[in-house]
Amino acid sequence: MSLTAFALIILAGLIHALWNIAAKKAGGDARFAFFTSVLMMLFWAPLGWWLGREAVPLWGMLEWGFVVAGGVLHLAYYLILLRGYREADLTVVYPLARGTGPLLSSLVAITVLGEQISRLGVLGGVGVVGGVFLIAGGPGLLRAAHDPAARVRVHKGIAYGLLTGAFIASYTVVDGYAVKVLLMSPILVDYMANFVRVALLVPVVLRDLPTAAVLWSAQWRFALLVAVVSPIAYVLVLYAMREAPLSHVAPAREVSMLFAALIGGHLLGEGDRVARLCGAACIALGVTALALG
Repeated sequence: MSLTAFALIILAGLIHALWNIAAKKAGGDARFAFFTSVLMMLFWAPLGWWLGREAVPLWGMLEWGFVVAGGVLHLAYYLILLRGYREADLTVVYPLARGTGPLLSSLVAITVLGEQISRLGVLGGVGVVGGVFLIAGGPGLLRAAHDPAARVRVHKGIAYGLLTGAFIASYTVVDGYAVKVLLMSPILVDYMANFVRVALLVPVVLRDLPTAAVLWSAQWRFALLVAVVSPIAYVLVLYAMREAPLSHVAPAREVSMLFAALIGGHLLGEGDRVARLCGAACIALGVTALALG
C-alpha cells in the first residue's frame, strides 16, 4: 500500500468516527437519513456540478446502474446503522459493522476480483478483525450480560452490527468496481447517489410532515455535520482504492476504530476501557501490517 493511500485512510478514519458519533447522538431514523441526503445535495452541489458537467453526460446505462445500485446499498446501510444506534450501544454496533464489512469485501476482492494479498497483509487483516472484536466487548459478546435487559441490548447490537457490515461490504465492492474498473469519478459516484437516496426517502417524509418538521428542528445540526463531513471520508477511501488493492484498503479502514475508541468511548461512556484500548492497539498493528503488505 502506498503512503498516499495510507494517509487517505487515516484521515478518512478520523472523519468517519466523528460523524458516526454525531449520528448516534442524533438518534434519528429514515427522516434523519433524508435530512442528511438533502443537505449533502445542497452543500456539495457546486462541486458536483463542476465535476459532472462534462463527465455525467457521457455516462451510459452501466455507469448509471452502478450509481443506482450504490445509492440503494448506501441507503440500506445507513438506515440499519441508525436503527442499531437507537436500539444498542455505538461501541457494539460500530465495531462489528466496521469489522464485518471490510472482511467480507476483502474476501470478495480476492476470490472474485482476483486481487493478491501477502502473508503480512493477511496477518494485518486478522489483527484488525481481532481488535474490532475486543473493542466490541471481546469474549463478553459471546456471554452477553447477566442482566436480561442488557443481554437483549447487546444481542440487538450484534445483529444490527453484522447486518450493517454486510451492506458495507456490498457497497464497497460496487463502488470500488465503479472507480477502479469503470474509472468513474469517486466524488461523482458518491454525490449522484444522493439523488437516489432522496427519491427513495421522500414518501417516508411526506407521510407525516408535522413530525418531520419537529425532528428537523431537533436534528438539523447533527444532519448538517454528517452531510458536510461524511462524503469527505468516503471519497478519500474511494481515492485510496485507486492507489491500492481493495483487499488492503477495506480492512485498513478499521483505523476509524482507534478514533472511535479514544473519542467516542469517552464521550458516550460505553464499553470496557481496557478491552477497547487493547483492541485499538491490535487495529494499529494490523493497519501497519496492511500498509507494509
